[in-house]
Amino acid sequence: MQNPVHPVDERLSWGHLITLGMQHVLVMYAGAVAVPLIVGRALNLTPEQVAHLISADLFVCGLVTMIQAGGATQWFGIKLPVMMGVTFAAVAPMVSMAQTNGGPYGAGLIFGSVIGAGVVAILIAPLMSRMLRFFPPVVTGTIIAVIGISLMRIGINWIFGNPVGPTAPSVTNPEYIKWLAELQAAVSAPGSSLPPVPKGLAILPTVPNPRYADLTGMGISAVVLLTILFVARFGKGFLANISVLVGIIVGGVITAAMGLMTFEKVGKAAWFDLVLPFQIAYPVFDPILILTMSLVMIVVLIESTGMFLALGEMTDKHIGPDDLKRGLRTDGLGTVIGGLFSTFPYTSFSQNVGLVAVTGIKSRWVCVMGGVIMILFGIVPKMGALVESLPTVVLGGAGLVMFGMVAATGIRILAAVDFHTNRNNAIIVAISIGVGMIPLVAPNFRQWMPHAIHPLIESGILLASVAAVALNLFFNGAKDDSASVTKASMQAGAH
Repeated sequence: MQNPVHPVDERLSWGHLITLGMQHVLVMYAGAVAVPLIVGRALNLTPEQVAHLISADLFVCGLVTMIQAGGATQWFGIKLPVMMGVTFAAVAPMVSMAQTNGGPYGAGLIFGSVIGAGVVAILIAPLMSRMLRFFPPVVTGTIIAVIGISLMRIGINWIFGNPVGPTAPSVTNPEYIKWLAELQAAVSAPGSSLPPVPKGLAILPTVPNPRYADLTGMGISAVVLLTILFVARFGKGFLANISVLVGIIVGGVITAAMGLMTFEKVGKAAWFDLVLPFQIAYPVFDPILILTMSLVMIVVLIESTGMFLALGEMTDKHIGPDDLKRGLRTDGLGTVIGGLFSTFPYTSFSQNVGLVAVTGIKSRWVCVMGGVIMILFGIVPKMGALVESLPTVVLGGAGLVMFGMVAATGIRILAAVDFHTNRNNAIIVAISIGVGMIPLVAPNFRQWMPHAIHPLIESGILLASVAAVALNLFFNGAKDDSASVTKASMQAGAH
């Protein structure tokens, strides 16, 4: 008698594979394209370059998903229904790098740090089972909550406008600019006895900027948010799972009807184009930035462990140490591939883990087909150009939901932490969150510190991670409580 095929390895009909694979793609699409939009705009790349970032991201999402779900050699692929996408945990440090060095050079620094961190992740994957004891629920819950809180700033700025640049809250009075220009001309005139204008003299912006927090943009963001809420509340099954995508589509239709979203870029984009390595910039390897991204990758690997353990429970598939090693190595491999193809670090997408639980479809070949569909999306530039054309106010309403859900996941993990018999856990959470908020509340706190360490302390996520691990070791030690770690990991994968 033949052994029955495990549901994870079940091969469905082509029709079912394509339909269910597309469902996985739609569930993750909004999150998949958010990171290239954030980082590309932070780098001040051209619209064409941002569109390429999106195409490259979709292409690599598909490629790494096929490796992770389908398996590749004895070293890579956990062979579970996993969809891979860019992790939000790396957004904050990448935005900090982009703000320090913009344009293609800044992009090269990011890609170099991503490749380096991916190599580190591949090397340390076998050690992660030993490191789990340093990341009990009180630590992982705090870190994930800080990630969500840190990212919330991006969603809020999408709604109202960035605090600096063309959408800053205030602009310089034109009369003052004219006066300063006339003064500089008078100083430069032949025979002038006026003292030179001090170097670096600038006029403070004092006039309210009409482009900041305009009521039209706020209204559009509100409509997107309300759409998401109504679909999540009244939608059933698959529709409820793509509530964020539905909200973005509604916002895009409204802005297009109002003339705020145009399609010139889509019309100019090609129908087909290969995604090749190094199309945005060649990687630049900076040891400090690689260290920064490697610290992020440790958190990413912990999160991925949670997703894998959760999927193992959902699919009745035992996940052993060797399986975890293959899955975590693939996170590292995907991150290396991402850096080579001008994109970012990769991890398993938690919303797709939830979809497996909701639908009951356990076949990994559904996700392999989802990977094929993502690759097709990546090599059709019109898709990337269409997403890049979305006004940021549309993404703002969705950002509150997406980033807020990350924070809510951290809170859900912390809800299972013992605060009654161990009051030190409250101190760990309180101080770690406070330390993580320093870069958000006082971004110039580092101005008198050595410039070389700025990349290490610009990210509240990294500060909170270091603080949480150190405080937990101080108060609780490194207890090997695998049951609580597994429980917290499954909670992380349930959102």
